[in-house]
Amino acid sequence: MGCCRLSRLGCCQDADEGGGRATAGDVGVKEEEEEEEVPQGRCLNLTGCHLHDLGDVDIPEDLVELDLTDNRISKLDPRIGHLAQLRKLSLERNLFDDEDVYPISRWHTVDGLIELILRDNKLRTIPDVSIFKSLTVFDASFNVISSLSGLSKVSKTLKKLYVSHNEINKVEELEHLHSLQILELGANRLRVMENLQTLTSLQELYLEQNHIRIVNLCGLNCVEKIDLQSNRLTSMMGFQECVALEELHPSHNGIQKMEGLSTLENLRLLDISSNKLTAISYIEKLTRLDELWLNDNQIASLEGIDQSVYGSRERLTTIYLERNPCASLPDYSIILRKIFPNLQQIDSDIFMSGIG
Repeated sequence: MGCCRLSRLGCCQDADEGGGRATAGDVGVKEEEEEEEVPQGRCLNLTGCHLHDLGDVDIPEDLVELDLTDNRISKLDPRIGHLAQLRKLSLERNLFDDEDVYPISRWHTVDGLIELILRDNKLRTIPDVSIFKSLTVFDASFNVISSLSGLSKVSKTLKKLYVSHNEINKVEELEHLHSLQILELGANRLRVMENLQTLTSLQELYLEQNHIRIVNLCGLNCVEKIDLQSNRLTSMMGFQECVALEELHPSHNGIQKMEGLSTLENLRLLDISSNKLTAISYIEKLTRLDELWLNDNQIASLEGIDQSVYGSRERLTTIYLERNPCASLPDYSIILRKIFPNLQQIDSDIFMSGIG
């Protein structure tokens, strides 16, 4: 089994080519600095081996990581449920449905799992993972899940939750996840931002490709990155209290006016491309902007841009205004470089800062 990789502490090496079962003796072992919270043990990487089952694979009892990504497996090997040291399990891109993953809920021996990846399978519901009391990463993206029902059983230790590219229409059962840092719910069927108020540790929020019309962060002021591109927004009001924001992406919406941004003093990247803007406004107080993406709007003139972006005039390094009427003006690039002396990129043109 030439694609099998077995290593100590996650440093994987290719096994010797040839038939037969893959064992610890078939591969080299390389020491690596131990990852936090993961005990001494080995990683078995079977990514892309075209396996339908694990019948021909030896599974060492001291595994801490098992990666079965990109195979054709539909039934869980019962031996996995006896790996007492297992901390990370990836079942990404296989053929598991709800019934196939049900045994996970009874894996008492593996209750120390901290990372579970069920991405890109055939799941219709959130599986019962309540047995994993130390879970920090849970990924059920790219399935056909229609509801977040069941998340209330997920451990409150969870830090990263990925449920994008499903069929979810309501944000729910997140109230207990006070340690959550990353929430990804992009490409679903959400219409309302709700039930986020208890996520007081949240740093990154991804809600792109939904049907959201109004921004409602439910009082959160700790988020550093928000992605709301490709929704149905017509206004930017609603971000005012999110003072920790460093990146904001409401591109590909129907926004007509830049507003509600003056309090976002930590903002470094603002992407309002592909909207219906006719002017640049309400960002003159922002002093930390490095990148400003305004391409594919209806901005006709550069007049007053020096005052509109006054706070970041010396700091701005990247600006996109292509496919606006103003981008067709004579000396468009020269004007921008005179206003913003440290620009390194205008649209697709990259150059050294300064006029020369």
